[in-house]
Amino acid sequence: MIVHAMRTTVESRDDLIGSILADVGWSLRELRCASTEKFVKQGISMTQIHVLRQLEQHGTMSMSRIAELLDVSLSSATGIIDRMAEHGLVERTRVPDDRRVVLIRPTELGLQALDETEGIKLDRIRAICARLGDVQLRRITQAVGDLRGAIAAEFGGEAEPAHEAHRHTSRPADPDDAPSTAREGINGSVSNR
Repeated sequence: MIVHAMRTTVESRDDLIGSILADVGWSLRELRCASTEKFVKQGISMTQIHVLRQLEQHGTMSMSRIAELLDVSLSSATGIIDRMAEHGLVERTRVPDDRRVVLIRPTELGLQALDETEGIKLDRIRAICARLGDVQLRRITQAVGDLRGAIAAEFGGEAEPAHEAHRHTSRPADPDDAPSTAREGINGSVSNR
């Protein structure tokens, strides 16, 4: 196990930024590994999970766009999508006007896999936060709020309240179209979300 030691003295703004990058990067890697380990054991790769996240965020995409996002050849992207389709995570459709164009969209099972990874990650974050005192939690809340504001400014948006942020395009917009709150997960378990 790798143990990351925090710096006790930081001299310059660049040192502060470097320390933040190192600490946040390490934390995100640990959380990513914790939230995806179950799926990797089931034969779903980190690349496949990444593709699902891209599809969730951007909606249906062409095979060539997926290849571009992954920075791989079209044949490599096709192989990745083939394996994802075998697991039932994505489905392909052809554009009626141009049968050469293949569109990829996540299936309900693929979206459930993402929900499960997010749920595992949030459970771990809750357990981690439970180890902190009230003063530490207040400091982190303030710092994360500041970071959200800076991120929003960098990307030309406004820092929305966390519970309203990042609505995904491939989720049903109409609550009547949304799936049941008790859904069967990728491994057959039921999650309540």
